[in-house]
Amino acid sequence: MKFAVKALSSGKARVGVLQLGSCPYSIETPALLLTTRKGLPVFIPPDHLPSLPSPDSHLLQFSPLHFLECVSNKTISDIGGLHQMLGLNDRIFAAVPRDCIISIPEHTSTNRTGASFETPCGRSLIKPAAYMEMISSMMPNLWTTLADEVPAWVSDKRNRISVDRTVRWLDDCLTLNLTGATVFGSIVGGSSIEERRRCAQEVAKRNVSGYWIGGFGLGESMDERTALLSAVTESLPQEKPRQICGLELPEEVLQGVAAGIDLFDSSYIYHLTLGGFALTFPLERTERHKTDYQPSSSDAGCDETKINLKATIYRKDTSPIVDSCNCYTCQNHTKAYINHLFNVHEMLAQILLEIHNTHHYLGFFRCIREAIKEGTFEQYREKFIRNRLNHVFASASA
Repeated sequence: MKFAVKALSSGKARVGVLQLGSCPYSIETPALLLTTRKGLPVFIPPDHLPSLPSPDSHLLQFSPLHFLECVSNKTISDIGGLHQMLGLNDRIFAAVPRDCIISIPEHTSTNRTGASFETPCGRSLIKPAAYMEMISSMMPNLWTTLADEVPAWVSDKRNRISVDRTVRWLDDCLTLNLTGATVFGSIVGGSSIEERRRCAQEVAKRNVSGYWIGGFGLGESMDERTALLSAVTESLPQEKPRQICGLELPEEVLQGVAAGIDLFDSSYIYHLTLGGFALTFPLERTERHKTDYQPSSSDAGCDETKINLKATIYRKDTSPIVDSCNCYTCQNHTKAYINHLFNVHEMLAQILLEIHNTHHYLGFFRCIREAIKEGTFEQYREKFIRNRLNHVFASASA
């Protein structure tokens, strides 16, 4: 793996270029890893993947835990790994042992021999040896080590134990690693600045290519998250990439970028689509996009970031989701059509909506990179958050 920082904005925000192994694509960061279910993007058929921006859409994150209920490790290995089994040889697969879609985010197992996860087939104990067997058979381009993530409200003692276990499991995974793939060391620490810093310093001593920062989105507030992120990133070398899980909302992504995070794995798009929401916030950094009709938040579930296409107000709306969007959905279908698909419980509604939401969120990351290159990231971030707050206040007082 090769990684190089190409541009810095005020503060810690940075643009980098990531090259993984024999992959022909160079990925600019900050970047989004698309959430998958058993390696396939949720709701998006493989035939529609080329319609997404390239190479931004080539990063796919999957959880090895999803495969506990289906084919065996040996079967996947005999086929030639996950790329061959899924027919997605041009994609970059990142294995993260956390089920962002269905798991209850409270990994509080007291077992000292392995990590306890809520999986599709019940709660399972995954030991380093079993986890590395999964990694060896699936052959991802990038994988992260096991982590004992804990919510923000656990005791100091439990927090210290989680850091000790995560570092010990890191050493076990590195000892058992025979894949040659890129390894990201896991960093935890809950809501403790001291434990976050200690874990980051310990992981930075190991021979890893990058870092996966876990334990966020588990009860901490945005206000306390800034100090926690700083404690981690300030303890890590600048020349290696950082990936994070748990920062999903646009404001949270901007907070992570400001702290120096490079890669984001998130189920935000998936949950939006499940609820029938379409992303509509402006991507232009100089002026707000204009639409002919702005529905009220009470009518359409609009909060200046998204609209609810299940709302009755869209039954006769023959315009695309976003007028200026060039995704497959906006170029070929209307709000009224997608609203009708939801009304008749047709799965095509989620497919079209997921395509748009993915395309739009990838565009958001592109805007972030451009702002960093131009040295205007802080202004972009402040304007984005200010527009959101102004809309929330206006809706509350209406």
